[in-house]
Amino acid sequence: MSEAAEVSKKRMRTITVEEHFMTSAFLNATGDPATPAAGRLQDIAADLGERRIADMDAAGIDVQVLSLNSPGVEQLDATEAIKLARDSNDIVADAVQRHPTRFAGFASLPTMSPETAAEELERTVRKHGFKGACINGHTRGRYLDDKFFWPILERAEALQVPLYLHPTPPPRAIVEAYYKGNYAPEVAKILSTSGWGWHIETATHTLRLILSGAFDQYPRLQLIIGHLGEALPFMLPRIDRNLPMAVTKLRRPTGVYLRENVYYTISGFNFTPPFLDLFSEVGAHRIIFSADYPYGSLTEALQFLEQLPVSPADKERIAHGNAELLLRL
Repeated sequence: MSEAAEVSKKRMRTITVEEHFMTSAFLNATGDPATPAAGRLQDIAADLGERRIADMDAAGIDVQVLSLNSPGVEQLDATEAIKLARDSNDIVADAVQRHPTRFAGFASLPTMSPETAAEELERTVRKHGFKGACINGHTRGRYLDDKFFWPILERAEALQVPLYLHPTPPPRAIVEAYYKGNYAPEVAKILSTSGWGWHIETATHTLRLILSGAFDQYPRLQLIIGHLGEALPFMLPRIDRNLPMAVTKLRRPTGVYLRENVYYTISGFNFTPPFLDLFSEVGAHRIIFSADYPYGSLTEALQFLEQLPVSPADKERIAHGNAELLLRL
């Protein structure tokens, strides 16, 4: 066996699970995506074929789990959201069928119509083998702790697939009250999104879902959040102390839900200190590799993974093992 073949044989399998795409219909419906994606990045995100696979090959990424770019369909009216979600899911299904060893899919769901969303989740899982769904934050200011949305949670648990809770910009009133200040508008925009607001918004959404009792109602439901836990690992000990069961009236301590019902991905947060905090709080079996493509570099993501100060077994779990178990890949 040649040296190159030997290296290839030993290379760790890699699965990334927060990898985005967009379509012309998505851009027409939503305008500029929530993440800055001018020109070149839009072209890259629109490709679900050879160009994307060439990028994966160049970086050493084996599988991408595809999801519709933020802000998804969650801010559209129900009729438009239903059509765009179904069309986007069919595009992903076609890409997966053409490249079954390289791509898998997370469904886009018209959350404004929860029963329809639940049916669309079932359709994509049963017909196309999708691995779960990606929900982009709130739905016009309403969050998943609202029982209005619980048909989606119920169906995800029944299908044994996770929901990926992805950031989206906070509601306008929150942006006005919290993020606009004595600085330039472009600073406020970054502060409310990629610099802070996306992550705090998603962390709060996750806590709201836990505190609502949703995971007591659906104890086998699994949530995925990105960016090394959206600051939750740093706060986890204090959350546990200040939200005890005597206050929450939940069946388990708050931190237990964060350790048993939530998975955490890297998704472009290639920073060792916060990774180690997440690792110490939840363990390797709850961490999943991701790159946030095309906004994050696949090559940098893999380099970060390879240098992590964890055991080879834990590195394998993060690189592919946890995704294989959770998503049945």
